[in-house]
Amino acid sequence: MFVETNHHFQADASTSSANLVPDAERMAGSAIERRLAAARRAFTTRNVSFADVRSLDRSSAPTAGDLVLARVVAIGQHPRLESPAGRREALYPGDEIVVVYGNRYAPDQFDAVVPETLDPCDLVAGGGIAAIMKAKHHKMKNPTRIEPIGLLAGEGDMILNVSSYSKIAATQINPLCKVIVIVGTSMNAGKTTTAATLIHGLNRAGLKVGAAKVTGTGSGGDIWSMVDAGARVALDFTDAGHGTTAGVPIPQLIEDSLNLIAAVSQGNDVAVIEVADGLFQTETSALLQEPRFAGAIDKVILAAGDAMGAAFGYQWLAAKGLPISLIAGCVGSSPLGLREAACATGLPVATLSELGDPQIAPRFCFGETLLASAA
Repeated sequence: MFVETNHHFQADASTSSANLVPDAERMAGSAIERRLAAARRAFTTRNVSFADVRSLDRSSAPTAGDLVLARVVAIGQHPRLESPAGRREALYPGDEIVVVYGNRYAPDQFDAVVPETLDPCDLVAGGGIAAIMKAKHHKMKNPTRIEPIGLLAGEGDMILNVSSYSKIAATQINPLCKVIVIVGTSMNAGKTTTAATLIHGLNRAGLKVGAAKVTGTGSGGDIWSMVDAGARVALDFTDAGHGTTAGVPIPQLIEDSLNLIAAVSQGNDVAVIEVADGLFQTETSALLQEPRFAGAIDKVILAAGDAMGAAFGYQWLAAKGLPISLIAGCVGSSPLGLREAACATGLPVATLSELGDPQIAPRFCFGETLLASAA
């Protein structure tokens, strides 16, 4: 259940106004270098070259992807900030942090948008996303409140945006690499666990695996789980210049997603690709229905929370001509749910032990799928 919320935190006026920068000329050169060196930097800024920063700007309106130096006002749902190295660093009121403006679409957490001004706003993701919360799941606390100090600007007073730090070059998908796309019925349906376990099974079988998460909100947990499972390379949308993909124009999202797939397919036998959230999420739905993206897929795995979700998700994907071949996710943890999902879809339903089996995992990717649930 989402709850429309108005929330207010009382800032310490004596420290708040003193930390703001009224114009770009107030702070530049070595002064800003020292201030940025002392600030905590979020995971979403991991590809940014901070040597490019020349000044702070308080006269421009923020846009998605803009980098901002902000002060923590009050601790809420996210008491820690994920660093570029993945450490969850404790936050305290008064701490200065560098985060990225972006939208948030998370049915189990926050619905949030990029604000129109540099007024106080919210930290809506632990990976470092600044936005204004519109609504929240009823189990969520109010978000951590932050006060922007200034947008990071480079040469010519140009506002620095993570889109300028993409590491992905346009290239073609390796035709010898099988592309396996994992989608879900919702958040927390088991997509990342499915992806990591499948990667582990393929790796145990001696296959070369690349992995990517092409949509979502910036955080290192998913891609590091792919690396831990045995992926030779793991990338995500932050490597393509996005702090979050919510609200990214669909043509841009398609290009970046295809380039991410191409990058992780090079020199590999299988590319395991995770698409965030559920099938009804705007970017997920549009991406899966785009002919070029759909045409790049060899097989689709649907991670479902229960049999009803598996049945509808299967129908949705099949109606759009997508090559769905397997049900997995949380539904596979329940013998009864597994049986119901297999009956409703006519597809095999994989348990984690089957996905991680070096004998079974390659059969799914390259040929016959032999699973106990299909027997």
